Amino acid sequence: MTTYKLLALDMDGTLLNDRKEISQPNAEWIAKCREQGVTVVLSTGRGIQHILPYFDQLKLDSPIVAVNGGEVWKRRDQLHLRHVIPFGQIEELRRIALELNVWYWAYHTEGKPTRDRWDESCGSQMAWIKFGYRTEDPAKLAILHERISQIGDFELTNSHPTNIEVNPAGITKASGLREVCKLLNIGMQEVVAVGDSANDLAMIAEAGLGVAMGNAQEEVKLGADVVTDSNEEDGVSKVIKRYILELG
Repeated sequence: MTTYKLLALDMDGTLLNDRKEISQPNAEWIAKCREQGVTVVLSTGRGIQHILPYFDQLKLDSPIVAVNGGEVWKRRDQLHLRHVIPFGQIEELRRIALELNVWYWAYHTEGKPTRDRWDESCGSQMAWIKFGYRTEDPAKLAILHERISQIGDFELTNSHPTNIEVNPAGITKASGLREVCKLLNIGMQEVVAVGDSANDLAMIAEAGLGVAMGNAQEEVKLGADVVTDSNEEDGVSKVIKRYILELG
């Protein structure tokens, strides 16, 4: 029925509504999509701990792209690969946040420390996967971009216009999806990728069909092949119906 074999979904602002819920229409059409043999993959900036409740709700059994491609999971309990940021660089990234007095957070293998919950005693023992900043001040965002680039080579994206997400250079949701495609023996041209933010741009550009949400950042809409309805209007269900199952 469809030429596409994999549906890659961002979570926040895409699969999830503004209450961080999967709507009934989205859940129903994802189930119909899977019934037709299409693999549904969650491809998100979240860490695995914050993905699994939704993964289980949808009864998925597919690979997972987590932390913007920093991890690829073959299945919910089997890690395929992980790309880490050396702890020395994490300390430098945090130092910038402290100097500029901006909110910051990170993902490591044990959880998601934030500015308010940062244990300085165990950092060097963790595998760090992502660092993030948030500020409403455009001038500080510009300074952050400049200062981060002085520390090392990183992949800089965002999940909202007021934040910056830092992964190792070359690590994106697209690089994660390429690994998933190898695992499943399919090509990126057989992938539909849906998202709303800058951290979705790489996978939207490389997929056979790149879809921006109606609530997406403008640069994401410009980089997509098509634009669907917003996350508050069950946009994911409409992508499945129109482009994957071709029901009009």
